Amino acid sequence: MNEALKTNFHTHTIFCDGKNTPEENVLSAIKKGMTRLGFSAHSLYPFSLEGNLNHTQHGAYSEEIRHLQKKYADKIQIFLGFEADFIPGFCSPRFENFAEFNPDFLIGSVHFIPTEKRPLAVDNKPAILADGIRDVFDGDVQKAVGCYFSLQREMLLHGDFTILGHADLIRKFNGTLHLFDENDAWYKAEVEATAKATAKAGVIAEINTGAISRGYMTSPYPSDYFLSRLFAYHVPIMINSDAHNADALDCAFDLAAERAKKAGYKEVALLAADGIQFSAL
Repeated sequence: MNEALKTNFHTHTIFCDGKNTPEENVLSAIKKGMTRLGFSAHSLYPFSLEGNLNHTQHGAYSEEIRHLQKKYADKIQIFLGFEADFIPGFCSPRFENFAEFNPDFLIGSVHFIPTEKRPLAVDNKPAILADGIRDVFDGDVQKAVGCYFSLQREMLLHGDFTILGHADLIRKFNGTLHLFDENDAWYKAEVEATAKATAKAGVIAEINTGAISRGYMTSPYPSDYFLSRLFAYHVPIMINSDAHNADALDCAFDLAAERAKKAGYKEVALLAADGIQFSAL
């Protein structure tokens, strides 16, 4: 396995909704022969929400990751990050918002669609998404999906982060719910616009295998079509597992690499102490 498949920069621990401690993840990564590991606790800083870092935990989390960074420096490169949510007027993935913790990287993600009625979680459970679209959007699936991608593009326009998280998370339950057809012209137009916005923002798009390890999907985010559009706009990619347990740190990386090559990619981006590096697939 080459360097491109020995790294993961999307890792969750017991500090948010993960199952293992940071150190258990480090030891698992070393055992798997991984060379770089990035921690990315869910955060709506400066606010708190179940499944995310409590606003008072950010310092303790950061100190723990820095401690492990030094403790295992001779075995693996460790990076401190946050998966920062974008909710307009509430929280945003910008380095200035996390300045006191001096993170090495930020993942910008959209997990919620805010509406006048209530926020709609797009990746909680299939029934929650289906009921939410029925209640909040009066059953208008196209409007709900359009709002999700519109939020992605707003985040890309106004955010300041390193990695775009699971760019088409909205399709996580589509295989079960069959809410929309990904081949429809309107859906492809949303993907096209978002790929273009990703390129303009100058961020890295991840191929995320998290839904595979948790049994929701059999293929990674983003879709093959989305990945092909990212390639067309010269958007760099990286392969991440979005691991919520230490055993899943390198889940389905071979499949992710296969999809990347199919789209035309020959290399992936890696975080490094001095910036971004690239490794051949």
